[in-house]
Order: sequence, then C-alpha cells, then structure tokens
Amino acid sequence: MPVDHYENFPVASLLCPPAMRAGVTALYHFARTADDIADEGDAPPDARRQQLQQYRQALQDAAAGRPPTGPWAQVFGPLDQAIRRHQLPLQLLDDLLDAFTQDTHNPRYADRDQLLDYCRRSANPVGRLMLHMAGVHGAQALAQSDAICSALQLINFWQDPSVDLPRGRHYVPEADARQHGLTLDALARQGDSPASQALLRALCHWAGDLMTAGAPLACQVPGRLGWELRLVVQGGLRILERISAMQYRTLRQRPTLGPADLPVLLWRAVRMRPARPTPGFHLG
Repeated sequence: MPVDHYENFPVASLLCPPAMRAGVTALYHFARTADDIADEGDAPPDARRQQLQQYRQALQDAAAGRPPTGPWAQVFGPLDQAIRRHQLPLQLLDDLLDAFTQDTHNPRYADRDQLLDYCRRSANPVGRLMLHMAGVHGAQALAQSDAICSALQLINFWQDPSVDLPRGRHYVPEADARQHGLTLDALARQGDSPASQALLRALCHWAGDLMTAGAPLACQVPGRLGWELRLVVQGGLRILERISAMQYRTLRQRPTLGPADLPVLLWRAVRMRPARPTPGFHLG
C-alpha cells in the first residue's frame, strides 16, 4: 500500500522487489519532500517556487556527483546512490519538480489534453522510473505504464475535490465543466448536484478507461513488481467503485479504502489474466 499521501509509490509494500527497495524509497523521499515544499505550510507561492528551484539545483548537484549538503542532504544522499546504481534518467526526476512547481500557480486546465500533460510530468515519471529499475523497457510497456499512472492521478483528482477545491486547486478541465453547464467557480461554491454528478461520472469513466488500457502491463511484468502493479490497478479501480457507489457525490466527502478492501483487491489481482507480451515489450 502507498506510504503517507504520495499515492504513486509502493514503498511500504512487501511486494516491492528487494533489489529495488532502496531505490524506490530514495525516490519516494525525493518526491515526498518536493511535494511538501509545494503544498505544506504557510509559505507564499513565490517562496515555494524559490525553494523548489533550490531543490532542483540540489538534484543537479547530486547527478553531477557533488556530495549533498544543506537541509536536504538526507534526501539526496540515498538518491545519488539510486541514480548511480540504476542509471536513472535525470529528466524524469526533473519532470516531477516541474509538475510540483506548476502546482504552486494553482492553474486551471482548459481541456483534457492540458490535464494529461500535467499527468505526464506529475505521475508518469514514477511508473517509468519503477520500470527502469526493474529492467523493463519498450514502447508498449512505457505506454501502458503511462496509462496506469495518469489514471491513478486522475482517480486521485476525482476522489479529492472536497480537499482540492477549498485550497483553490482546480483539476476538472474547463471544457468538461462547460459540457455539463458548470463553471469551475460554481463547482467550488456549490454542493453536489445532478450536473456535478454527471460531470464526475464522465471523468471517472475516462480514468477507468485509461486504467483498463494500462492494466495488461501488470500481467506482463514478472515477479513481485507484477503483483505490486496488479494491486495498484485494482486499488485504483476500487476507488472508482467507491465513487460510483456514492453516486459521484465527492464535492463534499472523500471516499477511501480500508482493511476490509484488501481481500477484494487480492482476489481481483489473482484473477487478472496474464497476457502474451506485446511487440515492443522486453526485459533487460
């Protein structure tokens, strides 16, 4: 299961392959710390962006082999080891920082393409880094990983409007809101309504389609990581079920999973059908 509230890292799971565990933990703390800089505390946006720029410089220093110093030495020491051991692509780490910086502006997204571009930097690098450490490569595997990670990010958005909207965070694409006769400001002011329920239903179906498109990857990746991915996929789909059971009334309440969901997730993970490796998928 994920650690704390950075939902895309399976750091605490016993299924995480031992050879990857130190690297995944280092990546988690790198992303968790950056997310806290962007989101936590009372610092104004300009101060957050300045601190994130300093954090980016610390990443570049670590990638260049300079010994970590300063307040984040405990983050960049292990990250430096992970970068060197696994030859991690620096661009993926930089993309995460770019997304966190974008969050400090509280932008609005005109359409789904703009939101997916944010997911490309805020979520997809996590999956690609995991596959890189596992030695899984190929265009098909990366595309399926992107679909899973973007779906997880979207599911988190549709699970969390009761948290995001009071903070001025708007992830519903403006084009989708207009199609249902709504504005983003109206969503922030009002409670659940038939129009907002129809909007959330459409957005959840979009996320579910993305997750379904990426799900075959979980049955192609071998070993513990494959089982980890199965549970990640099923966890995301389970949240969508929770939202559906609430009739898409998430503007004022947040659906969650608990221990009682674990047997369901395990059963569904076991029942996922293995698929033949597709062209472009390879290990090593």
